Amino acid sequence: MAVMAAADHGAYASAGVDQSRAGRAVAALVSALKAIDTGRPPRAALAPGHYANVLRLDDTTGLALSTDGVGTKVIVAEQLGRFDSIGIDCVAMNVNDVICVGAEPIALLDYLAVEDADPETLEQIGKGLARGAEQASVEIPGGELAVLPELIAGHPSPHGFDLVGFCVGLVELDAIVTGARAAPGDAIVGLPSSGVHSNGLTLARRALPDVSETPPELEGRSAGEVLLEPTMIYVRAIRGLLASGLDVRGLAHITGEGLLNLLRLEAEVGYRIDAPLPRQAIFDLIASRAGVEEAELNEVFNLGCGFCCVVSSGQAKDAVQLLAQRHPGTTVIGEVTDVAGVVELPAAGLAGRRGEGFAPAG
Repeated sequence: MAVMAAADHGAYASAGVDQSRAGRAVAALVSALKAIDTGRPPRAALAPGHYANVLRLDDTTGLALSTDGVGTKVIVAEQLGRFDSIGIDCVAMNVNDVICVGAEPIALLDYLAVEDADPETLEQIGKGLARGAEQASVEIPGGELAVLPELIAGHPSPHGFDLVGFCVGLVELDAIVTGARAAPGDAIVGLPSSGVHSNGLTLARRALPDVSETPPELEGRSAGEVLLEPTMIYVRAIRGLLASGLDVRGLAHITGEGLLNLLRLEAEVGYRIDAPLPRQAIFDLIASRAGVEEAELNEVFNLGCGFCCVVSSGQAKDAVQLLAQRHPGTTVIGEVTDVAGVVELPAAGLAGRRGEGFAPAG
């Protein structure tokens, strides 16, 4: 479980998501779960807070576990009446976390709660799940459908639904990637996102309530079309990187909290992003429409960078070349520093810590 940034009560809180309160709530939940006593030694190989955890199956093999949903992106799908891509997001949000510990995702289970069990809608959601599974090379051997008209209300009704996934992967215990070996001077390689992905949609929808609008900034595409763009799946690229023999020291899925997600890696280091990836127009449009300050914008959205890899500086060129084969635009965006626990964004004049968010540097 991840504790989100403690942002000030800005635009996101006004839209209904108070990250500070959510962070305290998750901390309280995790604290309660730590009290579980199974009567045997724990199998978990990692502390809570990483992208996924790993259970020791035996002396050599670990089972990586992660669960996540697609949030209020489902409302955009409901408003557009398009359900054939949201399953890709469900797969992506889970497999992209599992690969962060160096694991190979092998299977995903889906939980689908609906207001009405409409066969055509479910078929379309299923097609998205299948496409995502193929992109990630995972099976979907089962799942659960719950018809909950008293809990799920659509936009519009009766098309409401919620979609959550649970992913498992395999990793050799001596090959787990935790970020603990990241050291000052290492390179941070950024992989482009496909847009907003599946975080911050509550704020994005507040900024762009008319999904049929075609703002000039979006070059002919509607707001809904851009917001519904599926989350990028990075599995094949990262599995290729791990198999390449390059020294991969850290892997970070850039979701809610933006580049503060780098601080989920275990090393006592910091990160300076002095050459960020290009920011897609959708993010500046959200900022201008909702009055979002730069600091909060960096705490809520990926801003064009969906995944980061930490590699030794001498191998950065090779890593970029390999990753760019699947994700054009991949490049070195910064380096690891000795300022422990801090993400620096020099171009924006910001510095941030987990649980505190970004603030003016200095």
